[in-house]
Amino acid sequence: MKHITFHLSLSTFHFLFSIFLLAACAPAPAEPQTITIMTHDSFSVSESVVQSFEEANNAKIVFLQSGDAGSVLNRAILTKDTPLADLLFGVDNTFLSRALEADIFEPYASPALAEIPDAFKLDPSNRALPVDYGDVCINYDKKYFEENALSVPQSLEDLTKPEYANLLVVENPATSSPGLAFLLATVAHFGEDYLDYWRALKDNGVVVVDGWETAYYTNFSGSSGRGPQPMVVSYGTSPAAEVIYAETPLDDAPTASIIGPDTCFRQIEFVGILKGTQNRALAEKFVDFMLGGEFQEDVPLQMFVYPVNPNAAFPEEFVKYAQAPAQTAGLSPSEIAADRDRWIQEWTDVVMR
Repeated sequence: MKHITFHLSLSTFHFLFSIFLLAACAPAPAEPQTITIMTHDSFSVSESVVQSFEEANNAKIVFLQSGDAGSVLNRAILTKDTPLADLLFGVDNTFLSRALEADIFEPYASPALAEIPDAFKLDPSNRALPVDYGDVCINYDKKYFEENALSVPQSLEDLTKPEYANLLVVENPATSSPGLAFLLATVAHFGEDYLDYWRALKDNGVVVVDGWETAYYTNFSGSSGRGPQPMVVSYGTSPAAEVIYAETPLDDAPTASIIGPDTCFRQIEFVGILKGTQNRALAEKFVDFMLGGEFQEDVPLQMFVYPVNPNAAFPEEFVKYAQAPAQTAGLSPSEIAADRDRWIQEWTDVVMR
């Protein structure tokens, strides 16, 4: 019996030693592949969503935030010969033509595009693929209008009426993305007479600040409750954000949006694979991921915009409080490309001097 016991133990030893040798000779697990996405400073995504992509693809994602949308594009263009990232997210339709003319993207016809409505596909060559959209609208402070028994303006023309004097704050289109979007809305609605409209707004006391944060959190009465203007150029989703971020629970949004015909401008944001990427295959997977359900359903509460994938579910707060216009003011990327700089300069000459 002792001899048999020793024999079995020796067999076990040989088996375990073989396992040890196999483990020692096995290749080490591959290191995660790093992929870098250049974005604007307002980009946000849930950590769990990032981890989902990383775990599924043995990847590590680095986000390179580079200022506002215009600054991001400028940086990508200046470094296109030695790109700083594999992808760029955040170019919108107001700057899309410039990005395409600079030839910074590689085409990629993602299979996920089949689910995206054609209205969002503004680049037939698929160098820039749509990810989300939002409407730049005028938000107003409900309490102010109620307490002052003042009707809410329903059109751009209404804003020049005497009863709304000194009540609107807008952002400078030379320094602000929503400011530029609102300028484009006036161009789309009034055509080349848009400067006459801005002269009328100026005469009616329109206030201009450099950026959205100053306009919304300092000048606007509906957010802080302390600002002097009860109307501000913001987003159709801002009322939902007011409810979600309220310090004490709210039964209703304290703000709402003016969504009459041509009063809002629709911004569409795109992602593109930067030329020169050394991680093309992984970059394609991340584009597919951004257009898929998990990322698309994360978009609303992270960046307060709408997903372009119609199969993505909206959060309850969006359904209840966010407002979408039936008719947005529209200009094609080619129209914007041809005259954007001229419009901004003309606006500056009229409004800021």
